[in-house]
Amino acid sequence: MGLFDRGVRKTKEGFFQRLSRAVVGKSKVDDEVLDAIEEALVASDMGVDTTLKVVDALEERVGKDKYMSFDELVDMLRDEIGKMLEVEDAAPAEEPLDLSRKPMVVMVVGVNGVGKTTTIGKLAARYKAIGKKVVIGAADTFRAAAVDQLCIWAERAGVDIVKQGMGSDPASVAFDTVKSAVAKEADVVLIDTAGRLHNRIDLMNELTKIRNVMRKVIPDAPHEVLLVLDASTGQNAYQQAKEFSRATDITSLAITKLDGTAKGGVVIGIVDQLKVPVKFIGIGEGIDDLKVFDKKEFVGSLFSREDIEK
Repeated sequence: MGLFDRGVRKTKEGFFQRLSRAVVGKSKVDDEVLDAIEEALVASDMGVDTTLKVVDALEERVGKDKYMSFDELVDMLRDEIGKMLEVEDAAPAEEPLDLSRKPMVVMVVGVNGVGKTTTIGKLAARYKAIGKKVVIGAADTFRAAAVDQLCIWAERAGVDIVKQGMGSDPASVAFDTVKSAVAKEADVVLIDTAGRLHNRIDLMNELTKIRNVMRKVIPDAPHEVLLVLDASTGQNAYQQAKEFSRATDITSLAITKLDGTAKGGVVIGIVDQLKVPVKFIGIGEGIDDLKVFDKKEFVGSLFSREDIEK
């Protein structure tokens, strides 16, 4: 089983079960089939707005050719959903982050519990493995466990970490981290931040302060604001994405726990609605289980029918 097959298997199984029931014995795509497609897409947590866009596009295409086989229908769905994931991205196609910057500063945001700290550790390991010098900034100073956990990941990845005591000013940690990274000629800087979505004004102010302080050292930092979302929370992940996009300029997404949920459609809905690219996905607990997101492979795996009974 391929990488993305593992990541979307539960979502794919639920979708094809619903779709197969709708088209069995049918010689054309009618309103009943379209309703079933809509139900299947909503059940995958794609979101109502994005689902309706897909169904409307299908209706228009079906209107030109009433008859459609199961395979033709799946191909059409693959095409339409592929379009939803087309988002402009300035980074090179082969690498999610623009490593031509030195250092490339990434501010990582997200609510508590989505795997934010773990994602940072895995990113650090990824870039250390390809020969990059990485520095982590433990700027989530509101939870002692967050700093401790990040220290463990930094040790596992073999990278430097900058930290202060619990309750320290997060912006001060970010400033020290960036300053240290410049002095050490680091390639990648990963700044952890506190996940306090319940108080949006404080969150907005804190993220803005962190950004402004880092710019005293590197005028255009951060170069990337990576929002970490838990796919298993479905539409809650979409709501979090909307809230964070109001708080700061989100430039990319990392979707965790994709392999353990049937709600993988939320990836499509978030990208479609917010026009922010997914750059990484988490499909396991291991240090190497954070993978670069490939939209073509994701859609191909979602609509492959190997091992799925019609």
